Amino acid sequence: MFKFIQTPINWLIIIEPQVFWDERGFFMETYSCKEFKSNWIKVDFVQDNHSKSKAWVIRGMHFQTINTQSKLVRVTAWSVYDVALDLRKWSETYWKWFWILLSAENKKQFFVPQWFAHGFLTLEDNTEFVYKCDDYYNPAWDGWIIYNDTDLNINWWEYFDTEKLIISPKDKLYPTFKEFDTINLF
Repeated sequence: MFKFIQTPINWLIIIEPQVFWDERGFFMETYSCKEFKSNWIKVDFVQDNHSKSKAWVIRGMHFQTINTQSKLVRVTAWSVYDVALDLRKWSETYWKWFWILLSAENKKQFFVPQWFAHGFLTLEDNTEFVYKCDDYYNPAWDGWIIYNDTDLNINWWEYFDTEKLIISPKDKLYPTFKEFDTINLF
């Protein structure tokens, strides 16, 4: 049993699973094809990914230009500040972003549809992040937007000490949203 919550951005959905606790611990379903498809999420997942990161790591803002991927994301250890950015030129929420705190404690999941950039900031050491994708990763079609683009003004700053931030050399080279916008085929 799941609770599906539509965010202010169409197709971006928060999923709250029903969690059964007892003296042994807990049990929960993390995915049900039937339930998800009857609640707007009509994708077929084909790949699962799992990352583990130190505190203050930013991964993102990533997407694929071809082999676009919808993602169902969640955290299994500690917590992240998770962000999705609408890249759909035809959408009334184009350029808008939405964030959610995902944690092992709250057990929330976040459905990020294709044509969205996605990224997250880890808030503790040994944070584990897992997600399902509805298409296979293809490095030839990587897309990205720099996480700290001032035009987007994503509110990362509230959550991390800039002195501690860890970001890959590749992520530091990402284009701005305006640069991406000139070639955006979505």
